[in-house]
Amino acid sequence: MNAHKGGDVPWFVRWGTFTILYLSLLLSLSAYGQDKDTLYWNSGRNLLISFRLPPSPVGHKPQYIDLDNDGRPEVLRTVTATGIPVQWIDDDGSMRYGDLEGSTRNGCLMIDRNRDGVYGGYGDLIIDWVDRDEAGNPAMMVVVENCEEDEKMKSRGHYMWFIDTDDDGAMGYVDYATFQLRCWLHGGRSAFLADYHGQAAFLKIHESPEKINDLRLNWENPFLFYDPDGDGLSEVAFRLLDTPKHVVADGQRNACLKGRIDWVSMSWDMDNDNAPGNEFDLDMTLHFRGPGFDYTDQRHTNSNLRGLPAADSLFMDARWRQLTELLYPGHDAAWNLIFHRGEWKEAWFTYDEDDDCERWERVEMYQPLDAFKVGPWKGGVDNNAQSDPAGDRGEWDKDFSGCGQLYVAPFDGRIHLFGAEEGVWRVDQLTTFYQGMGLLYDGYGPERVRREPTSFPTVHYADTDANGFFDLIEYDLDGDTVYEERVSLFELGLSDTTRVISTANMETYADFHRLQERVAEGQWRHAMTVMSVAGQYALPTSWYAPMMHPRSIRERYNYGYWLAFYLFKDLEYHFRQHGAPSERLLALRRAYYSRDWSEFLP
Repeated sequence: MNAHKGGDVPWFVRWGTFTILYLSLLLSLSAYGQDKDTLYWNSGRNLLISFRLPPSPVGHKPQYIDLDNDGRPEVLRTVTATGIPVQWIDDDGSMRYGDLEGSTRNGCLMIDRNRDGVYGGYGDLIIDWVDRDEAGNPAMMVVVENCEEDEKMKSRGHYMWFIDTDDDGAMGYVDYATFQLRCWLHGGRSAFLADYHGQAAFLKIHESPEKINDLRLNWENPFLFYDPDGDGLSEVAFRLLDTPKHVVADGQRNACLKGRIDWVSMSWDMDNDNAPGNEFDLDMTLHFRGPGFDYTDQRHTNSNLRGLPAADSLFMDARWRQLTELLYPGHDAAWNLIFHRGEWKEAWFTYDEDDDCERWERVEMYQPLDAFKVGPWKGGVDNNAQSDPAGDRGEWDKDFSGCGQLYVAPFDGRIHLFGAEEGVWRVDQLTTFYQGMGLLYDGYGPERVRREPTSFPTVHYADTDANGFFDLIEYDLDGDTVYEERVSLFELGLSDTTRVISTANMETYADFHRLQERVAEGQWRHAMTVMSVAGQYALPTSWYAPMMHPRSIRERYNYGYWLAFYLFKDLEYHFRQHGAPSERLLALRRAYYSRDWSEFLP
């Protein structure tokens, strides 16, 4: 027999290896079958969601460690049903010999994911629970996911706090089948397993704690959810960012947080149509960026924060266990800090016109880039991978001249950003390009289910006289990336100004909901007016019956706009068919864009 050459493997080696693997598989399956009655019922052999740590097999004896020699254990070491070594730390003196697991009230769970015998080292996962304290400060849960040792030069891992502000006991979600932090996993359309519903908050950064300069601070610091009507769903979401500076030192890439919020987004469910099955339906986002504001005076304490000192040596970096406070703007303080302490350089605005967004934060907004380029990181308005490829309207005030204020424009009856130099609406009338959320996991979150459009109608807005109001509207309705129709309010002899809405004074959710109700009713009244005008010219309006019976604020807003638009275009066509003089066509346009139809009504 000839000796093998180079990378070739002799047949007997290949066959022997296969035989060993096959026999090992049979033995493992046999053992699995024999031990099935001793394993926790949902220990990985089922396809059901894993909500809890699968406990050790029946008969397994934990190891107890008395760190301070007081006769009671402070550490319990055991294994999960799938053989992963774990240890529990008792932070409130409640552990006893004979316990099979630790406490999820004031306890810490350390999971040795890579089975190297180090429970809090590289690649490991740690979950720590902090109970509500005697002063009534809310319960907390912190998840620390240490990066792998070869990832020290990358932004990897997690440092994430959940604040149980509504005292419902629900906080973060860890998939105990894979031992991964998966807080973005959801059922249905947007029923997240983590507590992003109701009145809730979390703080998060994609870094291991040892790479962060001050663990009282965070990157998303915080993400706030508001439930003003008490229905257990979130009508408002605020995202505040302390953007870190990354510095390489000691062989790793460190995140230096500065204690300043320099990036803010505020999102509202304007028509309050969220419900079970449609948990997140945030419609409008305001985004500010700039020097922002210092928040280091925003202290949040809990007497249970400090972990058991005797256990500090069990952690690669125990600083987060030594904290007595977290620093972040809370629910009650955020609005005032944003509008009265913040120094901002830009304001961006996004409106979900096709009402398809069910992301829990609704913050990944259209960017002031190319109106027609499509896809993540392609340089278009949907450049952000979590934005909708079509269906949203983005507007940008690049010098913050409008101070984040709003107005309702007569030319289309919609809410616009005061001070915006331009805006783009990518029309997706039937929500064809649905912004869904996939379940593919890449270590940071689920990938979107993508279906990128190849063409779409586009409406472009511009403020040509720099007075803060749009006065030029351009339409590309055939999707060829060329604006075939241009409407100048000035050329129509119309003013572009209207009442400015002071956002800073709209401190309650009810103010935003009332604004949306007013806008929706205005759209519907306008549609009915144009319907009456169409009747004067005997236009067949029954074609539009599907839009004539709105059942909600959303439908009055949407159907009202489109019904008026279609009938207006039909009237234009009718006038041309009958040879109407240009002055009459101009008067028709003036009526539509001013919403003053008195010249066409008896």
